[in-house]
Amino acid sequence: MPQARTLLAATDFSTPARHALERAALLAQAHPDASLTLAHVVSRSALDALRRMLPGDAATLEAQVLDEADKKLNELASNLAARHGFAVDTALVQGAALAALADLAETQQIDLLVMGARGTHFMVELLLGSTTERVLSKTRRPLLAVKQRAQSPYRRILAPVDFSAHCAAAINTAYAWLPDADFVLLHAFEVELESTFQFAGMDDDQIHEYRIQARSAAQVAMEAFIDTLNVPAPQLTRQFVHGAATLRILEHEQTMDADLIVMGKHGQSVMEELLLGSVTKHILSHSSSDVLIVGQAA
Repeated sequence: MPQARTLLAATDFSTPARHALERAALLAQAHPDASLTLAHVVSRSALDALRRMLPGDAATLEAQVLDEADKKLNELASNLAARHGFAVDTALVQGAALAALADLAETQQIDLLVMGARGTHFMVELLLGSTTERVLSKTRRPLLAVKQRAQSPYRRILAPVDFSAHCAAAINTAYAWLPDADFVLLHAFEVELESTFQFAGMDDDQIHEYRIQARSAAQVAMEAFIDTLNVPAPQLTRQFVHGAATLRILEHEQTMDADLIVMGKHGQSVMEELLLGSVTKHILSHSSSDVLIVGQAA
């Protein structure tokens, strides 16, 4: 018997978080074996500040803060359960949002972490990177960053392809949750040293020939890559474009009116913890659609 799927949807009670909860509920509703938990992190630093500022009443006020958060969280869970027809659990934890969410995801061994792409403290996130980006640097669990209001299941999925195992894992994860969706596999190719060739005065026809060769090599690599996917052939479309991946992905997102972008996240290097990976971070920041990021093969 297959193991039940688990979703963890994080909320800070903001509007983007409400969209994330609705999307998580839609995903859970589509899978009878799935369970959904709503999580809220009460900031430990805020509670510490409360104790310093109001030492005499700190214990009472702290209990009041926790009780109010628990009440709001359970109200959200009850409303989702009533609308979608299944039980919704809750988890109220204390700590720093990044560490607490990552620890909770690992403790519960969740299959998908769902978050709003932006939260309440928007200006702080602009300066430090969004909570979503920072959580991604701390967990290998698949993370769905929700930007749009959840009105219907994802149907049109854009999957940028670099032919890596991480990329294949991301697409297979998306297909496991969305078996009826159509996938556009987009590979953006560039000719190595093309700008140098141009500066050196190489003939445009010769540069074009190099582009043709790069495209042909990408087509061969794409077929080998598709062999590693679980997605049925009729649900796959291949697209090859010349240019920088960050630009071409966003252009294609608009052209095809994508519901979701699916990307792999490579490894857990120190540099990646700081930058996530330039393409992934750029798409997460600038795309209009939701973004699913998967850290490693299962």
